[in-house]
Amino acid sequence: MTRPDAKTIDIQTELPGPKARTVLARRDAAVVRGLYRSCPIVAESARGAAVTDVDGNTFIDLNAGIGALNCGHCPETVTAAIHKQADKLLHLCAIVGTYEPYVELCEKLNGLAPIKGETKTLLCNTGVEAGENAVKIARYATGRQAIIVFEGAFHGRSLLGMTMTSKYDLYKRGFGPFAPEVYRVPFPYAYRERPGGMSDKEYDDYAIGLFKKALVAQVDATSVAAVIIEPVQGEGGFITASAGYLRKLRALCAEHGILFAADEVQSGFCRTGKMFAIEHSGVEPDLLLTAKSIGSGMPIAAVTGRAEIMDAPHVGGLGSTYGGNPVACASAIASIDLMLEHGLAGRAEQIGAVTMDYFQKWKEHYAVIGDVRGCGAMCAIEFVNDRATKEPNKTAPARVVEEGYQRGLIMIRAGLYSSCVRTLAPLTITDEQLHEAMMALGEAIEVADREHHAA
Repeated sequence: MTRPDAKTIDIQTELPGPKARTVLARRDAAVVRGLYRSCPIVAESARGAAVTDVDGNTFIDLNAGIGALNCGHCPETVTAAIHKQADKLLHLCAIVGTYEPYVELCEKLNGLAPIKGETKTLLCNTGVEAGENAVKIARYATGRQAIIVFEGAFHGRSLLGMTMTSKYDLYKRGFGPFAPEVYRVPFPYAYRERPGGMSDKEYDDYAIGLFKKALVAQVDATSVAAVIIEPVQGEGGFITASAGYLRKLRALCAEHGILFAADEVQSGFCRTGKMFAIEHSGVEPDLLLTAKSIGSGMPIAAVTGRAEIMDAPHVGGLGSTYGGNPVACASAIASIDLMLEHGLAGRAEQIGAVTMDYFQKWKEHYAVIGDVRGCGAMCAIEFVNDRATKEPNKTAPARVVEEGYQRGLIMIRAGLYSSCVRTLAPLTITDEQLHEAMMALGEAIEVADREHHAA
């Protein structure tokens, strides 16, 4: 039934509704079992932060395509650009010839990247493809083979991407053997990993000490081509690497001739209150990996970096049949223009402030919540069985997602232990929609907390 105070959320049927159940049954029969589904919603249309399903129920989206829709669903200027380009040129392949949207998008990304000096860009299709190309470029430019990544990282599901990704049971079990010369070190996860009594600076030094140990115990620094780090881990549970840690890591990379690559696939394009999350630290990466919200839902990604590094591979060594497709490029160009014109980085800070205010109050009230954290509009709640032991609670997040769905929210879990709920609201969400969504989320958390204490 419709919530009395609802302005956007409008639930007209039981959930899922009869039409949705029919489509879901068809999905179960036709689509592989291994494709996860967070919510049993069957979407028909969407605009801004609102999604309407096939039964006429309207939801508020707190997932935004797992961060791919910072500009919201179907922004008018972006869809107009897509339609205009589709009528002129659908495909050519940048390996075969040239079209202006490819060049224009690369120019925009070169100008936006927080890297001094001349930069160049390679366009591809997905975040994992951006990661793989970054590895190729780094290895070619340095003549080294090893790559260092972090615990809790997510870099995609291809063989190399899956190798670099953490969270073994969900993403990697049964799919080995994996790619060689990928080494993993601890991420500065202060809530779980900081020894008691340490100051922020002391913990930065401690975490960097673990990295230095890896250069002795796992791989020699002279063999490492690149370190790839998410400034704010996405799937890992929205854990922010401190500015102090990132600066120390950058200096260590420079000392040993290791390239520093910032994976901004989920944290980029205004999500954290800056165009890119790495900008909060003042660190300049050598390579910048982007995807998701660059194209408002169209499949496009990029590697942007220092020109001398990007130009290292031989002619023909890089390429993609569909990478930088003209329609996807048009979508990305319009999306970037929208972000800049409407100040979505500033809007992300506003959304984050409101969201974290709710989160902090819930943490004080519900013992099932162990930690709340956020960077801009990239916010998460971590659930525990016991605050003293910090034992991860996997049940509560699943209940919150389900109860949220029943109250008109679209959400997804996160975290190395699947113990987090993340919010990735479109940055075009209205204040009214945001408060409405938080009220519904609070009700869902109350159910999960009550069931936790009853168990």
